[in-house]
Amino acid sequence: MRADASRPWLAVRLGCTDYEEALALQRRIVAAKNAEPSMPDVLLRLEHPPVFTLGRRGGAENIVAADRTLDGLEVPVVQVERGGNITYHGPGQLVVYPIVDLRRAGLSVVSFVEGMEWAMIETAARWGISAETNSRNRGAWVGDDKLGSIGITVRRGVSFHGLALNVNTDLRPFSWIHPCGLQGVGVTSMAAILGRFLDMEAVGAALERNLEAAFRTILEKSSFAALIRHLPPEEPVR
Repeated sequence: MRADASRPWLAVRLGCTDYEEALALQRRIVAAKNAEPSMPDVLLRLEHPPVFTLGRRGGAENIVAADRTLDGLEVPVVQVERGGNITYHGPGQLVVYPIVDLRRAGLSVVSFVEGMEWAMIETAARWGISAETNSRNRGAWVGDDKLGSIGITVRRGVSFHGLALNVNTDLRPFSWIHPCGLQGVGVTSMAAILGRFLDMEAVGAALERNLEAAFRTILEKSSFAALIRHLPPEEPVR
């Protein structure tokens, strides 16, 4: 696959960020890139507080638990425009949102998704975990257990949403749903496979290196403040 290494992606690490705040930021970046195609592509790396998200295919019917509380708190459900069905995000899960002009990068939707799958599989391999793709659903799988998920949407050629790799994720909430609308499959994490917690920063850095390799680009570290300077001012709330 081809990308332009002379046009680095801005890589911004946000830490633990509310899902809807991160979604609003993604949409703002997409709008800015649609308005000004020369704006750099952006990669956001973060974790989310517990949340279920429903993709374009819906997924509310795949919530199988009446009581969706985690440590005494109700887990919210958010409908979004990404592809796919229902999934869960939570602490200990490595989430990456590449906001990329696919046409300018010379990437098809399929090659873009395949590159993200490859990056997750290579990252798992760095810790001795043998993952692979599965024709049942996009992502990274270990046997019949899903280790990482992918869901994107494309707006005027710019892709957003992205991937979620289970590193130290609490897997309990996945038992409350049919993940990705699939029945008879499990969900796992790197920690569950290895029997120990992993350094999230080390896994995140490895995933970033593999994304650079997959898309033949360079991730240029940037701050949130520097990213915002690339964006038009937000309209005031009336």
